[in-house]
Amino acid sequence: MAIVASAQILETVSMQQITFPDGKDGRIVGISPKGDFLLMTDLTEKGLISYDLATKSTTTISDEGGVAWGVQISKDATKITYRKRNWEGDARIVKFDIMQYNINDRKATMSAKAQSGTEKLVDATANVTASISTDLELVLTRNGKRIVLNPNNTDKAYSWASVSPDGTKILYYVATQGCYVCDLNGQNAQFVARHCRAAQWYDNNTIIGMADEDDGHKFTASAIVAYTLDGKSQILVNKDMVAMYPYVAPGKVAFTTDSGKMYLMTVK
Repeated sequence: MAIVASAQILETVSMQQITFPDGKDGRIVGISPKGDFLLMTDLTEKGLISYDLATKSTTTISDEGGVAWGVQISKDATKITYRKRNWEGDARIVKFDIMQYNINDRKATMSAKAQSGTEKLVDATANVTASISTDLELVLTRNGKRIVLNPNNTDKAYSWASVSPDGTKILYYVATQGCYVCDLNGQNAQFVARHCRAAQWYDNNTIIGMADEDDGHKFTASAIVAYTLDGKSQILVNKDMVAMYPYVAPGKVAFTTDSGKMYLMTVK
């Protein structure tokens, strides 16, 4: 695929590789809203680790397997929500307990028991959140009320939904079509980019995602790309690096390559 860069949106100040204290590779699964710590798991997706970017120290949140998928950091950076496998009852039925880890006292408590584990975890402290249902619907939850939106018609498969920092727009991806933005009523859908998956809001006008390619079996290329709602585009990381699944905070972009190399970019 050809990604055409039209303008410089962000300037890269530095890029550093991140590793576990023992030097091993892993996968970045989150970054705090202020950009002061990362969440990481190992290459087997076992465990959930917090990595302090100032001190380079780590804190183990969980050492169990499969807990890193869909993990969420609250907007005020006081809680981390993750799934823990529930082994009670019929082992053929996969269920998860929803856990909340308090960053200040470093303790995890159960907030919901034996969930299906298919819907996206959301920030319980936020008044407005966007998520994807088990039927691949776009769902807005506002003050506890759940509303299904269909900005691109009901037969479309939605993914990677999030609300803009100012709480006025929803970012989402439509299978085979691309990345869009709409308002909180599911109206005024605006096409952003064809190749911009797993996108996240950098600010109210800028999104950062990945433009990946595969051969049907494995990823063969993937670039980290930035787009603005007024039509600008930029390649932040070349596709030959196979850079995937960006996580963003003010002045920072974190990502992992397909081989498990973790990087943190400082941008301005």
